[in-house]
Amino acid sequence: MTDVQQPTLTDLFAPELRADPYPGYRRWRETVPILRPAEGLLVLTRHADCAAMLRDNRFGHGGPEQLPVPSPEYQVRDDALVDENGVPVRSFLRLDPPDHTRLRRLVAKAFTPRMVARLAPRIERITGELLDAALAAGTGDLISALAAPLPVIVISELLGVPLRDRERFTAWSHAMARGLDPDFLIPPQVRARQVEARAEFVGYFRALIAERRRDPGDDLLSALVGVCEQGDVLTESELLATCVLLLIAGHETTVNLIGNGVLALLRHPEQFTRLRAEPELAGRAVEELLRFDSPVQLTARVALQDADINGTPVPRGSFVLALIGSANRDPDAHPDPDRLDIGREPSRHLAFGQGIHFCLGAPLARLEGQIALRALARRAPALRLAGEPSWKDNIVLRGMARLPVAFGAP
Repeated sequence: MTDVQQPTLTDLFAPELRADPYPGYRRWRETVPILRPAEGLLVLTRHADCAAMLRDNRFGHGGPEQLPVPSPEYQVRDDALVDENGVPVRSFLRLDPPDHTRLRRLVAKAFTPRMVARLAPRIERITGELLDAALAAGTGDLISALAAPLPVIVISELLGVPLRDRERFTAWSHAMARGLDPDFLIPPQVRARQVEARAEFVGYFRALIAERRRDPGDDLLSALVGVCEQGDVLTESELLATCVLLLIAGHETTVNLIGNGVLALLRHPEQFTRLRAEPELAGRAVEELLRFDSPVQLTARVALQDADINGTPVPRGSFVLALIGSANRDPDAHPDPDRLDIGREPSRHLAFGQGIHFCLGAPLARLEGQIALRALARRAPALRLAGEPSWKDNIVLRGMARLPVAFGAP
């Protein structure tokens, strides 16, 4: 850090913070809770400020004219898909009302809580099969053995992606997820791969959507293709944007929930012991792990008009980052926030966002997390770390590339 009182963008996203950003978050919360690392950019660190901004309709996503370039080194990449007329099409995650309201309502008619609940037996079987192989190996990487394949199998089956294509599906997801980060942090070759992956993904799903129009199946993509409300339907470009969102939100964040959660439990073995003794705590454990080491570390908005955040003026067009990871460790919202407690009373964590953009896929992520944690506690009671984890370079999505573990007793 060059200046604790007012960190630069480089300080804010320094590679050395990947393994443990939380001491830095604490320093900023306590010294300068609303950071201004660049002109036109504010960074929120407190729970109250983040929650207030996320609920405030004066902040949204806006169009390109509302996305400033706060400094030469910081750029906001407009990565919207383009329809057949060259008009940008974004997923509802990056839209404001009324467009957001319309798209989210249509997607929610297809992606229902009942559909998610029906997946539980299948998720149990997939988890069991993955653990069979992991336990037989004895040692390995928890990410590649369980945390990564489980959600990609689930989201692939949900969308009706054939088994033969899942490896490509995973590669696309990894590449596009990196595209969520600030542009100045992404090397040109990584950005090029992200653009290439998006093009490949869109081409693949155009064909899959056409197939579902001809021959609908019992999957989410068929439901999205067929959804209709008072004559309103999703256009092909809207379907494609929704599929991109489902891939990243339904895969990458759940990988990180399981991976980060298991690492936290193994670093706090008394909590893993408690989960083994009280598997009914799996639901609370998932909420606490989401709070303790959030899979999504930050989210962004634009001030659509002159506004304020708890008294701090925010001019129209300002770019605002909510540090979710910091908010979830704020002692004003979470007593003793650096202590992991899987029995903690349900908290006001912001891991799934808040307000109109609250994560539509939260029930599925929670279900996968609960099933994975219960299965590990039951079938791998001697699970332990077998080396240091390696962290991905991603900033927005926090997770590991590898988590070496041993599944049996030493």
